Order: sequence, then C-alpha cells, then structure tokens
Amino acid sequence: MSVTQLTGRTTADEDVVHLTVPADGGYLSVLRTATAGLAARLQFALDEIEDLRIAVDEACAMLLAIATRDAELECSFAVTEDALTVEVTVPTVRGAKLPAESSFAWKVLTALTTAAAATAADGRATISLLTRRAAH
Repeated sequence: MSVTQLTGRTTADEDVVHLTVPADGGYLSVLRTATAGLAARLQFALDEIEDLRIAVDEACAMLLAIATRDAELECSFAVTEDALTVEVTVPTVRGAKLPAESSFAWKVLTALTTAAAATAADGRATISLLTRRAAH
C-alpha cells in the first residue's frame, strides 16, 4: 500500500498541486476535500464547490472501475486566477474503456463543470475537468 503524497509547484501564472492516493474508493474523500479547499481558495461559491466535488467524485468512480489492481490514482490540480483544472489519471486493465460521452456519468460531468474531457491510451486513462469561477 502506498502513502498519500502531496506536492506543489508554482509557475508564473498557476499553482499546481499533485495528489496521489491508492485507487480505492476509501480514499476519494481525500480528493474531494482537496478539491473543496482549492476551490474555496479561488473564492468559488458554495454551490460551485459542491458541484466540483461531485464531478471529481464521479470522474474518479469512472476511473476506479477500469483501474488495474493495486493502482494509484494520480490527481493534478492547476489553480489559476479564476479557474481550477482537475486532471485524474490511473493505469487501466487491458481493453478498458471509459463510459461513452452520451452516458449518464458524462452528462453529470458536463453539467457540473465548464468543460470535461477524457483520454485512454498506452494503458492509462485520464479525465480532465475545468471549472471557471462564476462572475460575482
């Protein structure tokens, strides 16, 4: 079993936080909490924070369903002045496929975020979520 790892790196216009946890549903609360904390730092409204937490949870659930045994779920948070991009990736079992963009899970992601995208290649699947803060 691995240890949860958190690192941060600052670039000129964004902060990037990397969080790695075991690919197990029991660790999703760590990612939800990190998501909420970073969104609060950007002064997202409470509804926006909750929507993003749900979207991250849904994206992780999609990935856990196709993750290899004993995999690690890697999550990268890019924080800019008015947006939070969350990218979650995991190694996948052979032949794994993400749900179709017409699926209910994708409808949830696109309804709760500004943009959502996914890729699956070379034994890894990644889901990226972008949420821009609403104008106050």
